[in-house]
Amino acid sequence: MTARVLIVDDIPTNVRLLEARLSAEYFEVLTASSGLEALRICAGEDVDIVLLDVMMPGMDGFEVCRRLKSDAHTSHIPVLMVTALDQPSDRVRGLEVGADDFLTKPVDDVQLMARVKSLVRLKALTDELRARAITGQEIAIEDAMRAMASIDSEGGRLLIIDTDARHAERLRAFLAPTNRVDVLTSPADAALAVSGGDYELALVSMSLADFDPLRVCSQMRTAETTRTLPIILVAEEDDRPRVVRGLDLGVNDFIMRPVERNELLARVRTQIRRQRYAVELRQSVTNTLALAVTDELTGLYNRRYFDRHLSLMLEKAQQQDRDMAVMLIDMDFFKSVNDTHGHDTGDSVLREFANRLRRNIRGVDLACRFGGEEFVVLMPDTDFQQAQSVAERVRAAVAEKGFDAGGGRPLAVTVSVGVALNEHDSDTPEVMLKRADVALYRAKREGRNRVVFDAA
Repeated sequence: MTARVLIVDDIPTNVRLLEARLSAEYFEVLTASSGLEALRICAGEDVDIVLLDVMMPGMDGFEVCRRLKSDAHTSHIPVLMVTALDQPSDRVRGLEVGADDFLTKPVDDVQLMARVKSLVRLKALTDELRARAITGQEIAIEDAMRAMASIDSEGGRLLIIDTDARHAERLRAFLAPTNRVDVLTSPADAALAVSGGDYELALVSMSLADFDPLRVCSQMRTAETTRTLPIILVAEEDDRPRVVRGLDLGVNDFIMRPVERNELLARVRTQIRRQRYAVELRQSVTNTLALAVTDELTGLYNRRYFDRHLSLMLEKAQQQDRDMAVMLIDMDFFKSVNDTHGHDTGDSVLREFANRLRRNIRGVDLACRFGGEEFVVLMPDTDFQQAQSVAERVRAAVAEKGFDAGGGRPLAVTVSVGVALNEHDSDTPEVMLKRADVALYRAKREGRNRVVFDAA
């Protein structure tokens, strides 16, 4: 995972120490020695995350964070505050001005990398959503910004998962005055309860009796209906190593016991506001682009949209030296489906294939109907191993279960897949698509129902 990290600290020794740690993990590092310099860099550079010292002369870290988060051009950049302050009121103040997380000095290497990687993943997803909006119409972003300004964090729908009823009730008492709070004391039912409860946030205790809390979080992250649900871990001091693992699994935040009421409320408000913003942004993009850039039959994006978005994302990948893959998919012997069963059945198969395709790619991947029975998926930040995993999952999802053709007999359908990677600075959208098409032709020639990568 690579990203551009801005370190903001007025003490050169601190800057050099963090810079060495991050550079060793192949992050690109920018530095600033003052709040004003940090604001200037964020306004003019492509920054993925800001590591911001709190105690600086002139403009402190709280004010820098407030200005970043209040500017529409920089509000999406995650801010990780690095501080020697350890009072709950300081963390509450940071959360209220928009900080995404905290590290306490002296900085622990494992926590530093876990927090940075977690926030970089969040930034990558946000960037992809923003890029899709820009590709369609600029008005989608304007609508989303207006929606963000109107979003509040009151009346959240929360679920507390804790086998200790006393601890759960204490949290519920803190949160209930301004939120709708349910308590689940049987974690075995967590996945079902969360998927059916229309929740905006789950708080999971790290002290579950006879249950692994990280397993509970993992199940919520893998289920389609709860994949984007914010999760806050409630942990003891001894749980820190497992909290780090939780952040790697996709947990959004944590809070340590004894839980301080104001800090809990601030962290919950932050996650609810972020969740509602993501929902608004997705809805805005969907509504704005639906008629002009989606395929009427399958609901996927159309070729016109894909061609423009591929150009944008390839240019970005080349500028930032990031991986990217294009997957071209063709349904095998599809003409015989139309000839034997009719075009209505053929259309039904195409719609069901589109649904399976959506379910088996990742949230950042972009699926389009390229034409007829041919589909294409754009996969940002994707290397060979990741692309192979996604492509095989899609192929298997089609081949392993028949399609409804009427008459009670499932129709066997397979797909051939060709994949091209962004491997050369001279690559163009046309070149990548051509390489994917050549790989697809090889898959057909070698027997169909298989994944083939280009040999560039």
